[in-house]
Amino acid sequence: MLKYVLKRIGLMILSLFIIMTMLFILIRLLPNQVESVQGGYDKALSDMREAWGYNKPVLVQYAIFLKNVFTKWDWGFCTTMGSFLQPVDEYLMSKLPATIYINVFSLILSIPLGLIFGITAAVYKNKWPDHIIQVFIMFFISVPSFVYAFLLQYFIGFKLNLCPLVLASGNDWFSWTMFHSAILPVLALSFGPIAGQMRLIRAELTESLTSEYMLLAVTKGLSKKQATVRHALRNSLVPLIPTYLADFLYVIAGSMIIEQIFAVPGIGKTYILSISQKDYSVFMMCSMFYISIGLAAGILFDLSYGFIDPRIRMGGNKTNEL
Repeated sequence: MLKYVLKRIGLMILSLFIIMTMLFILIRLLPNQVESVQGGYDKALSDMREAWGYNKPVLVQYAIFLKNVFTKWDWGFCTTMGSFLQPVDEYLMSKLPATIYINVFSLILSIPLGLIFGITAAVYKNKWPDHIIQVFIMFFISVPSFVYAFLLQYFIGFKLNLCPLVLASGNDWFSWTMFHSAILPVLALSFGPIAGQMRLIRAELTESLTSEYMLLAVTKGLSKKQATVRHALRNSLVPLIPTYLADFLYVIAGSMIIEQIFAVPGIGKTYILSISQKDYSVFMMCSMFYISIGLAAGILFDLSYGFIDPRIRMGGNKTNEL
């Protein structure tokens, strides 16, 4: 297992380095790396260009960039976003609380609802509760999240006037005003994960309920409900737990589209704005942030199987048999 973990971490670092190299070269080939601004900042811009090596070859610029990142954690400065010449890492850290806020509530909502409806669909397979749940699963998986985000805004926010259309401004995260304004983006973020978890738990639990060990448990005197809770449900949750662990990492990643629709001042919205406003330093750090989260979630997802189920062994030639 240790050998496999070290191998995966090494591949992740190599992947990050390759992607970062490609991104840096492609970004530096774009025009207007630092546009002129008003207000007597020409000297500051000139010094910044010289410090970043804009007047030198691309490979020399990349060497300076790597040195700044790994020795001083310096990803550059904002040029068109935030305060002028504000450090990029400081600017992005100020955007992180809004992303975590709506994603934590989304996770709290999606996990229990996905479990409850998934178990209900499996227990009542091919009956009317299962058919209704299946319709919702197909709808929320097939339709992009921004579609029902607009539907939530129109019907709940505009027509019924039950919730604000966008997230409230400010940093008072525990106030009723902020919580009330976060209901629509939280719902929009939750529908997709709820549908995915319902589908997965339904498939796994349905297979467990028809397995031979369930028949053996019933013949030994357990009721169907006891056998379901003690054996079938426990085994069917094994594939779900790695999914939940990976979801915790995505709490800080957020959703670019949902944040843009509901005006959430988080990492996702900042990522989109960095492209349109040509702030390439912000775009570079945001890109590496999302790529790191994705690769780390993949490793955590794979490794968690081995810790949850002792029968699974990573890095070997074959799986140990009971």
